[in-house]
Parts: sequence; structure tokens; C-alpha cells
Amino acid sequence: MPELPEVETVRRGLSPAMEGVVIEQADVNRPDLRWPFPDRMAERLTGQRVERLRRRSKYILADLSGGETLLIHLGMSGRMTVSGDPLGQFVHEHPAPEKHDHVVFHMANGARVTFNDPRRFGVMDLMPTATAEAHKLLAVLGPEPLGNDFHEQHLIESFRGRNTPVKSALLHQGIVAGLGNIYVCEALYRAGITPRRKAGQISAKRVAALVPVIRQVLQDAIEAGGSSLRDFRQADGELGYFQHRFDVYGREGEACRTPGCSGAIQRITQSGRSSFYCAQCQR
Repeated sequence: MPELPEVETVRRGLSPAMEGVVIEQADVNRPDLRWPFPDRMAERLTGQRVERLRRRSKYILADLSGGETLLIHLGMSGRMTVSGDPLGQFVHEHPAPEKHDHVVFHMANGARVTFNDPRRFGVMDLMPTATAEAHKLLAVLGPEPLGNDFHEQHLIESFRGRNTPVKSALLHQGIVAGLGNIYVCEALYRAGITPRRKAGQISAKRVAALVPVIRQVLQDAIEAGGSSLRDFRQADGELGYFQHRFDVYGREGEACRTPGCSGAIQRITQSGRSSFYCAQCQR
């Protein structure tokens, strides 16, 4: 599933084609994805100007001129692509419709934005912009890891007394929003902390040091255009390249990249997910 860097990359790719532009026509080609679409979704979107395109955790939020916000979650296989942009941001002409093109936005600037989702685990919903943060999917989220509310004291307090492994704690969306399996593995490697260690047993100094590491891992991934695992694509169809720089994720049995370390990357299963780490470098 796309994590924060992938979703931010998609948001940035969509922005030139959608922000400040009217949705001339919205086509909704099926009644649902993971859940049913909101009532009259096509009608409520058609004619609206996208005032702002923003991200909250792993969700893209489009604030509309009519006072509603469109929430988009890509799910396991969802992707959004842009074609026919008159500003020259994208090279693709409008392609022929595909089987899993479930929602299509025809923009007034000539761009077409298509949401394609073969497995239909994605989500779209409409809600009042004024109360968007109270939406059931957003209200439970913790601070953004790249925002000011994610700081050393917040993480120290969140970990205090917690008897779950640090890997699980960092995946808890109420502690920090948007982190997923890949970038938690990478951040713990850079911080030298084993994913096995209980969150409440890590010293405050080491927990505090995790904050800038998490920020840097995410910023590096965003700059690289997100990862290209499974079906992820940027909005213009190009692949992301951060996966070529993974230090531990997916590298089971390969040599650790820490200079002077003779260890190999190991994989364990935690709560049904694979954790990759170096037992020599991460304590």
C-alpha cells in the first residue's frame, strides 16, 4: 500500500492539472470501491473548482469551491494518472479507457485525471470542508511526521510505558500519521534500533533521536519520487526510484551497508508484516 512519500508524490503530480481548475465533468463508472461512493458523487463534483489539493497521512484531500472536500485513498492498487495537460507538464495524450478506470475527472484546462484501481481497495468520500478533520478516517490520526506537531516530546510521551515493539508503535497511526512498513524499517535502521525492542524500554534520548531520522527518510523518499513497489506510479506515469536506495527493506540475506559491519540483513515477521534489520547494527 502506498505510504506517505508515495501519496505526497501523487499529490504533487496532480497539483498542476487540478489546483485552481474546474472539474468540467466527473464520470463515476461503478457504485463503489472498498465502500459505496457518496450519493450523487458525479453530480456534486461536476462544475466544482479545486481550490486546494492537500495531503493528510495517506489521504489526498481536494477542497472544492462548493464547500465540500473530496477524500481519496489509493488502497493497494489504486493509481491516479494525468493525460492531455495543456501546460505541458505531462507528455501523455488521452489514452483509451481501461477496464478499471472507475472515476474520471475531465478538467476545464483539457487535462483528464483518471483513478484506476483493479483490486478496488481504494476509497473516495465527500464531506464538508469545515469539518473535514472530524471525518472518521481522519479524526483518529496522529500528527504529520513532517509537521511541527511531531516532535521529540510527543514521541517520548507516546512510547512511555508502551509494551509493544517499537516497529508496531511507529505503525500506529494515532502516534504518527502516514508511516508504513517500508519507511519504519528504514528509519529504525538509520537510528540503530532493532524492531524487536519494546517501545517503552527505549531511552528518551534514543526516542528523541528517531524524530529527525524519520523526517529525513521521508524527505529522501519524496525527493526520489516515492517507491515503485507493486502498482505505485507517479501521476504522470513515471516510476519512483527510492526503492533502489533501500538499506534494509526487501534485502534479506544481503550484506549490511553500514561501513565496517560484517552482518547481513535479516527478516522477521511482526504482527503479520515483514521487518528487515541488521542484528549487528540495530540494538
